[in-house]
Amino acid sequence: MQVDDALLVKLEKLSFLKISQDKRGEIINQLSEIVNFVDNLSELNTDGVEGNFAMNDASTLLRDDTPFCDTNINDAILKHAPKSADHFFIVPKIIE
Repeated sequence: MQVDDALLVKLEKLSFLKISQDKRGEIINQLSEIVNFVDNLSELNTDGVEGNFAMNDASTLLRDDTPFCDTNINDAILKHAPKSADHFFIVPKIIE
């Protein structure tokens, strides 16, 4: 895949970013390096390799799910809030 100015314009539009003219060449070079690196991965021979999430078959150890609430931590955090009530932050309504 060739990274050029047209692709950079598309990426700007999709990401809602504006890249200044003096940085465009540098960004194009960096994106080209990233794409070339990812293209190298397609050269790997993965025939006979199973698609696993983890490298071993052992399951992840889980801890007991026990609820815990330290109200001292809650109070320490909420004392910095401009408004709070009943251990909750009070914020302006933003959705009508």
